Amino acid sequence: MDMLEYKPDWAVVKQNYIKWWHHEYFGRCAIAVTAPKNNPPPANKPPPPKSIRQQWYDLKWINSVRQYEMARTFYGGEALPIWSAGYPGNTFIPVFLGAKCNLDWTTGWIEEPILKDSLDFYRLKINKKHPDYIFHIKMCRKASEWMKGKGLVTIGAFGGSGDTLAALRGNEQLLYDCVDRPDWVMEAEEYLMEMWCEHYSTLYVEIKDVDEGSTCWFPLWAPGKFYAAQNDFSYMISPRMFREIFLPVIKRQTEFLDYSVYHVDGIGAFAHVDALCELPRLQAIQILPGAGKPSPLHFAEVLCKVQKAGKNLHITIGSDEVEKALKMLSARGLFIHTWCETEDKAEELLDNVEKWSVDRG
Repeated sequence: MDMLEYKPDWAVVKQNYIKWWHHEYFGRCAIAVTAPKNNPPPANKPPPPKSIRQQWYDLKWINSVRQYEMARTFYGGEALPIWSAGYPGNTFIPVFLGAKCNLDWTTGWIEEPILKDSLDFYRLKINKKHPDYIFHIKMCRKASEWMKGKGLVTIGAFGGSGDTLAALRGNEQLLYDCVDRPDWVMEAEEYLMEMWCEHYSTLYVEIKDVDEGSTCWFPLWAPGKFYAAQNDFSYMISPRMFREIFLPVIKRQTEFLDYSVYHVDGIGAFAHVDALCELPRLQAIQILPGAGKPSPLHFAEVLCKVQKAGKNLHITIGSDEVEKALKMLSARGLFIHTWCETEDKAEELLDNVEKWSVDRG
């Protein structure tokens, strides 16, 4: 499909993404800039949710909210209209394994580790009759129907290396495990990653046609199996421990996927960038300092390290920082996420990005 209702230049943007994934230069950096849309279509704003359950499970209500929002958003450059029900944790793989997710109005959390008193992870199997598993499949299926010809559908957010096991075991206990039984952690990680790959394949069938590939909780698109790998647990461990225990299963994840970006979340995780740069199938790395921390541009050494390794680089910065970023970094392989107050300012920024972009190899 060459045009989407919420993304009329979809044909061009698809080609830009393909070139970006292959580390090709297409005249500027990749940039996703959103803004309130000029002259949005008239429509009544959906009412607020009546309950926490409606907030996260009422697909018709969620769809009305997302359609209202997308119709009023300008998606400039590589910005994408992506349908999402939010990511509070109710579709996190540990939930399908028996862990309970408590939800509030803004997020969710795993109530209690279910491997706390046992090392037998092989007994854990995805329960395909679990209400939240059924909901996840239904969500992808219904959203694909609603978004056909309009935009894209997220495959979701359901875990990955380290974080799945940390939810099952508890952060503190997993830290002890990494010291006392690292081989057990590696074996459990391998088992859980194979489970992750199988679950991904099930969901991919539901969204691949409407997406012409896939997107996930990380708002990028790729013409195949794409996901953002991460391991937030790694914030608490050394580079040596990360490399020895967790890097092998992250490598397995990148080999399963056609396209991947690694979400380096927080300055404490920057120590693992060297190891991540060694993964041959990892195409891109996001550098995200974290809430309350300085801009990514404050960490120029880390940003340049990613680019020198030949990896694509993703950063989220304010629109007033874009020119500075393009003076500091090569536009080749660079992806900037930003936002503007008005559509006119976003259009002006896009024009300037073409002038400011320089291919520095």
